[in-house]
Amino acid sequence: MAKSLTIKTTCPRDCYDACGISATVVDGKISRVVGDSEHAIAQGVLCGKCAIAYNGAWRDDTLRLSRPLKRTGWKGDGKFTPVSWGEALDDIAVRFRALADAGEGHRILHTHYTGTVGLIGGWYPIRLFNRLGATEVDPDTVCNKAGHVALELVFGNSLEGFDPRTIKDARTILVWGANPSHSAPHQDKGWLKPAQDAGVKIIAVDPIAHGTAGAADLHLKLFPGTDAALAFAFLHVLRVNDLIDLEFVSRHVQGASDLSADIDAMTPAKASELCGVPADLIEEAAIAYGRGPSLLWLGQGVQRQPHGGNVFRVLSALVAMSGNLGKAGAGLLYMNGPGMRGIDMACLTEPGLAQNGIPSISHMDLAAKLEDRSGFKIFCNWNNNPAASSPEQGRLRNALKRDDLFHVAIDLFHTDTTAYADYILPAASFLEFDDLVVPYFDLTLSAQVKVCKPPGQALPNQEIFRRLAAAIGYEDGRLFESDADLIERLLGQTSFAGSFKDLAEVGTVTLFPEPRIQFSDLQFSTPSGRIEISSDRAVEMGLPRFPIPRADERPAGGRLRILSPASLWLMNSSYGNDKNIQRRLGEPKITLHPDDARDRKVADGDGIILANEGGELTLTVVISEITQPGVGIVHKGRWPNASIGDANINLLVRGRKSDIAESTTVHGTEVELKTVEMMKAAE
Repeated sequence: MAKSLTIKTTCPRDCYDACGISATVVDGKISRVVGDSEHAIAQGVLCGKCAIAYNGAWRDDTLRLSRPLKRTGWKGDGKFTPVSWGEALDDIAVRFRALADAGEGHRILHTHYTGTVGLIGGWYPIRLFNRLGATEVDPDTVCNKAGHVALELVFGNSLEGFDPRTIKDARTILVWGANPSHSAPHQDKGWLKPAQDAGVKIIAVDPIAHGTAGAADLHLKLFPGTDAALAFAFLHVLRVNDLIDLEFVSRHVQGASDLSADIDAMTPAKASELCGVPADLIEEAAIAYGRGPSLLWLGQGVQRQPHGGNVFRVLSALVAMSGNLGKAGAGLLYMNGPGMRGIDMACLTEPGLAQNGIPSISHMDLAAKLEDRSGFKIFCNWNNNPAASSPEQGRLRNALKRDDLFHVAIDLFHTDTTAYADYILPAASFLEFDDLVVPYFDLTLSAQVKVCKPPGQALPNQEIFRRLAAAIGYEDGRLFESDADLIERLLGQTSFAGSFKDLAEVGTVTLFPEPRIQFSDLQFSTPSGRIEISSDRAVEMGLPRFPIPRADERPAGGRLRILSPASLWLMNSSYGNDKNIQRRLGEPKITLHPDDARDRKVADGDGIILANEGGELTLTVVISEITQPGVGIVHKGRWPNASIGDANINLLVRGRKSDIAESTTVHGTEVELKTVEMMKAAE
């Protein structure tokens, strides 16, 4: 008789939800993966993309990598032969050790991101790279670094957000530049919607009329790049209506008066001209937010633009000057980091292993740096697929063809990036080892529990790097700490009193019995100890002392500004190889406003080409008013090898850096749209 077990575990995707999972295992093999009915967020249902992929590609032995592979063909051809772990690790170790022993460990470049956000699988491998003295591609520069640094300038901390449970005391929730309907579907339905039903006013500020914006009480559909001007108009309305919390500002804010002239000048009427949002709508939204208590959900998308750091500084000023901080029902949230649970991330990465600091580069420089034959000699990617997700895609893929660049890729699947590797090392999935998951929305702690064995010889990330450290000849115990010991140490830093076994039995625990108040002591880790709207550190970074009401110029010469938000069916580039996901995605598309379609004489279903200095991308037109004139929407995350022309939108994304932290400006991409008639005429 078949032996059946049901095991609780947790989804460790790069998502606000961190859903509980119930996996049914029959005779050691998974037969079904569904949402845990006892999990407060999942409530028995996974989002569509995870439900498909976890019961599809992630359980497909024909897709999963199960043995180390060595390249036999040209880089990019994807031709490999199986080898033993010993052969692969010995060859890799010799090359790593040679550079490290020569004092050139910095010429080893590694890149990683959030293929898993499990604490051990996501961060433990950094230990070995620290010991080698390797250079890291700053992971957040492809995503959210500008926002982090901006919030650190103002509040001293970007990883302390509001406790979502404080929503019970809020009157308004302002969702600025986030799309929970795609990026946090359970929070959208299970947090925002019940609050709205209970009378909380939901205001969305976004260039796209996505699902969350469409369901909001108010949607301010601004033109991309005009967020700072709109935020200053909010401040103007607050001042006119005596909604500036003068006592809070006097006690806790530095530099508010520096904004005075710009606040006075940015009337709703002026902002309306710049942003395309009706003045009366600006006034209504600002008054609702200012009366509070109000919560501000800061989306990551809003800072992925040329002046995203400035936008976050203005929005921080809005929070501070309205006094929406340090009390129930108020605050802002970008992310709630592990530190909110007491976890010290240095325990995972062990920065002390780095003998000469930890050099880093921006993702915006990745293609250029890999092109340079005098620079990096070894490239290692793990937990990411940069050939699909990084900017300057064509340039990067050409750089990966370098015959003198030794490339190691670690993944669950063959990807666009592994095609260029000299060795591919097979990684275990989250269903195949124990770990801890710390959501960046709710203040909970979850167990990632091993459900089954990895396929063939695949290993968890951390075990791969332990074995590589041994092959190199290192003996430092920090490079060999077991998962069990590290999990015990991490649990000991939290308020959870039980063991990992105890946590695994319940899946997820709430660590604090009552909602926590963000910055409850109103003490800030800034040089002044206050909220710094004006900042000497900003000046030292070459930035304005205080934020300004900047608005980007509209695209000239008939060009379009392209936004590439999250897809409903992809998690960044994860799941792009699942056949059922691919069928739901259909052919690559661009969404155009009816006005742009009319002006360009294109119809639904027409083929067009987007072009700029990065190349040309073939897409199919969808016409919809979810976008606006001058703005095209092309969802991110498709795998180039599953797309027309072997490319995705990152072919057209430049390596332009944001105003703060050398971060991505993906939402500042501009293109020319070419129709079939235009192409024929040019022939």
